[in-house]
Amino acid sequence: MEWVYLIVAGGLEVFWSTCLKLSEGFSVLRFSILTVIGMIFSFLFLSQATKTLPLGTSYAIWTGIGALGAVIVGVLLFKESVSPLRLMFVALLLIGIIGLKATSGH
Repeated sequence: MEWVYLIVAGGLEVFWSTCLKLSEGFSVLRFSILTVIGMIFSFLFLSQATKTLPLGTSYAIWTGIGALGAVIVGVLLFKESVSPLRLMFVALLLIGIIGLKATSGH
């Protein structure tokens, strides 16, 4: 169950970071509120995951999911650039997340 909590926490990190962008520096109230709510729930799910998973593994995977998701949202929603070098680093990030999961012992 702890891995489900961690994946949900990472997904919520993507949610709140997207809302943060849409809040335009906390000037759009609706997205500002959603950002804070997303942060709170992301941390709550992360805290549940860290009850049984190692802190370093949990935190690295949580931030990795958030970073990978933010890149994908940036490209798809905000039309950010995609270059071969950027894709290579995204792939390395994904490999790191999978490697941490595979070697966590849980």
